[in-house]
Amino acid sequence: CQERLFLDRIHTMKTKPFLKRIVFLAGAFLVLIVLGFVIWALSPYQAEIEAVEALQGNDRMQVVDGDWITFSPRNEKLTTGFILYPGGRVDPEAYALAARDIAACGNLVVVVRMPLNLAVFGINQAERVIRDHPEIENWVVGGHSLGGAMAAAFADQNPDQPAGVLLWASFPGDQSELSQKNINVMSIYASHDGLATPQEIEEKAYLLPDDTYYVLIEGGNHAGFGSYGPQKGDGQARISREDQRSMVVEASCDFLDEPGGQDGQ
Repeated sequence: CQERLFLDRIHTMKTKPFLKRIVFLAGAFLVLIVLGFVIWALSPYQAEIEAVEALQGNDRMQVVDGDWITFSPRNEKLTTGFILYPGGRVDPEAYALAARDIAACGNLVVVVRMPLNLAVFGINQAERVIRDHPEIENWVVGGHSLGGAMAAAFADQNPDQPAGVLLWASFPGDQSELSQKNINVMSIYASHDGLATPQEIEEKAYLLPDDTYYVLIEGGNHAGFGSYGPQKGDGQARISREDQRSMVVEASCDFLDEPGGQDGQ
């Protein structure tokens, strides 16, 4: 009996260092995964030079670059605001050109910075913007790609706050059911988008209200909604980014002029 106890004690002594080694290796592996994810998330698609230059205000447009990027036309009483959530791992400055042009239509436009450049970690960022601008009567939340999906999630969770949702190459996640909500929606998408394809937009239409207004950018692609260069997995655009941006801005301004007031199609 004493011999058996002695052998069990030796076995336990041998097992403990092995278990400690396994725990240490598992912990180190987890740290490497987290570190790799953070490095990946903090290496976004960078805004191109013309977008960065659009951050400069002038005598007609005020630009405030802080916790978020705010565009507002000077000497105008603004009643409508558009909160834009950037696409996943896309520099928010990449949307400066479109944001500036939409603001020039007579709107406050706020491009939100997201934790780790991923809107999934900042779904409720719109709350801060809304709270800081009590002068705005009508809010529209929206975004590009992942940003649009998370803006839809915000609208789903806060149905009394936004008057509308404006989606750029995006659709809600399955957990964000807007089809039964009393909210106006516009979905702008592109024919050559390789990441949010027209087929996917059509397949996810059941998550949006029946009167959602759809705008197809013929010849456009996913990256053409911003100014950050080509994006992996995207289709090849058949129109210039300037032409695509002009069409996106025109449709967005129409929606913001009377959020969701158009007849859906």
